Amino acid sequence: MKTIVEKAKISDAARIQKLVNGFAGQGEMLPRSLAAIYENIRDYFVMRRGEVVVGCAALHVNWEDMAEVRSVAVARRYQRQGLGGELVRACLAEAGELGIEGVFCLTYRPKFFNIHGFKEVEKQELPRKVWVECYYCPKFPDCDETAMLWHAVKTT
Repeated sequence: MKTIVEKAKISDAARIQKLVNGFAGQGEMLPRSLAAIYENIRDYFVMRRGEVVVGCAALHVNWEDMAEVRSVAVARRYQRQGLGGELVRACLAEAGELGIEGVFCLTYRPKFFNIHGFKEVEKQELPRKVWVECYYCPKFPDCDETAMLWHAVKTT
């Protein structure tokens, strides 16, 4: 069965939340409320196998030159097949289309993001604008995620 990556639809919101919060419940990522997913549905990509959503990722624009890849989740039975990488590449491609040169993530899986060109950075290196949502995180100010940054390759 063919796997496709496409922009999420409103009807995908509950499945996105189930995927993300399933991993969040195990301490592997931060949870997302259904309201937050609906409000940011345009940020999300989903991966489908047939009609079933088996993965998701979001590109959230923070500023003119910075965006965040967040909520990368692939159902356990579909992991280790390159699907998460496809979702991250979709986010980075969209960042390029938007003219955004820097993409960051806060993650518990730095090796995964390193494979996709992200480099570990100190959290303090990220612009203050990215910390706006951190104030609402239950782990603030004791964040235990790894900050990583990807820069677009400039072609001149």
